[in-house]
Amino acid sequence: MATDVAELEQETKEGFIRGLGLLDSTMIVAGSMIGSGIFIVSADIARQVGSPGWLLVVWLITGLLTVGAALSYGELAAMMPKAGGMYVYLKEAYGSLWGFLYGWTHFLVIGTATIAAVAVAFSRFTGILIPQISESNYIVEPVRLGSSSYAFSLSTAQLLGIVMIVLLTAINSRGLNLGKLIQNVFTFAKTGSLIALIILGIIVGLASYPAIASANFGDLWSLRGNLQPVGEGLTAATTFGLFVALCVAQTNSLFSADAWHNVTFTAGEVKDPKRNLPLSLLLGTGGVIVLYMLANIAYLVTLRFEDMQKVASDRVGSATAEVIAPGIGAALMAVAIMISTFGCNNGLIFAGPRAYFAMARDGLFFKKAGELNKFHVPAWALLIQGILAALYVLPRTVRPDGGYGSLYNDLLTYVISAALIFYILAIAAVFVLRVKQPDAERPYKAFGYPIIPALYCVGAAVILVVLFVYQTTATWPGLLIVLTGVPVYFIWRSRQKHDP
Repeated sequence: MATDVAELEQETKEGFIRGLGLLDSTMIVAGSMIGSGIFIVSADIARQVGSPGWLLVVWLITGLLTVGAALSYGELAAMMPKAGGMYVYLKEAYGSLWGFLYGWTHFLVIGTATIAAVAVAFSRFTGILIPQISESNYIVEPVRLGSSSYAFSLSTAQLLGIVMIVLLTAINSRGLNLGKLIQNVFTFAKTGSLIALIILGIIVGLASYPAIASANFGDLWSLRGNLQPVGEGLTAATTFGLFVALCVAQTNSLFSADAWHNVTFTAGEVKDPKRNLPLSLLLGTGGVIVLYMLANIAYLVTLRFEDMQKVASDRVGSATAEVIAPGIGAALMAVAIMISTFGCNNGLIFAGPRAYFAMARDGLFFKKAGELNKFHVPAWALLIQGILAALYVLPRTVRPDGGYGSLYNDLLTYVISAALIFYILAIAAVFVLRVKQPDAERPYKAFGYPIIPALYCVGAAVILVVLFVYQTTATWPGLLIVLTGVPVYFIWRSRQKHDP
């Protein structure tokens, strides 16, 4: 009891208000996970693994890894229920440098570039309803940087994405209650939309197109369609190629299930955190993974697998909705994804600054980020995050065909593997801290310890090795991004000595 009072006094001194209940925390977990990915990435996975059965296996692996990680991660969250999440856990287990490298990478790419990507995804689907909002409808035409492969532009879609970031940053700077209200409302709405897609897809598919379900589920494992290479000259057509494909495909499915741990950034604002943090992690990740599996079953009941592989712009969710409601399905799905991405970005924008707040309090980030405003939220950290995320919307990559991509997409591709390294370290921290701090209070102990945490670390490590060997151009740059934090860390440490 004395420990609980001391914790509350410490957090009160920091200025946070413990206003997040179990429902709110669970909504942050689920809402941060469900964005636009589940409605899109299955098309790419289908091309990589080549059969309905292996598509479902990819999502099953993702589910086991994500829920296994959440079951283990809950021990750290209950043990250290204060703002900062993974930054705090890595710092305690391995030292301040490792904590900083995660926090720096999250600020530089993982958090901010994801916010930019989700904001532009919102704009793209808004464009289905309002054609004037488009990435090719320019306010400022692309300005190429010399002879490089980079340019800057401002389209109507980019502008809407920036407006979304500014709006949600401003809302979340006005206090915890407003941010959690938006999170709860939009998470309920998008979860309901996903459930409706699943139920109607399965009902309509089985009733009206039984031949499709029969073709997909009657022959789960035979390869079909054009297989996408997963390494140089390597496809799922061979046994080893299939193994590599299952690992490489995780970059899609794991990214769609990412941000499950973001609620721990807000641990200083969770009521009864020793109970609610582990429970919200389990309920949120478990619920979302079940919906993701069911969504893919709905896709396979309504769409021929070969059609999934080549659906326009990879919009599998929209294609399924069009089967359910011909003529208006795409528009209905656009609305659903707009709701989904808006709620997802609210969760990302809400949670991330709490990590930067903790870093700033340790003297390892901009000093202002360690201050709370009169509404008891880290407004300066929110502002700094919002500025970088909005800036990420502007740069474009120039493709060989003369078209334009987005810099944030490349950066996110690079850091997926780097993020996996931090996840492995975080789950391994359960073992490390049991040795370093054997007498620390552990209100919740990792379920299935040591087997489940160990299996996660081994499974994720296997995927990581495959990515570094067979997806070199998309992985090694991520390590360089992480390593940019090393000199920055020592610069801030030096500033600490001069300005304690």
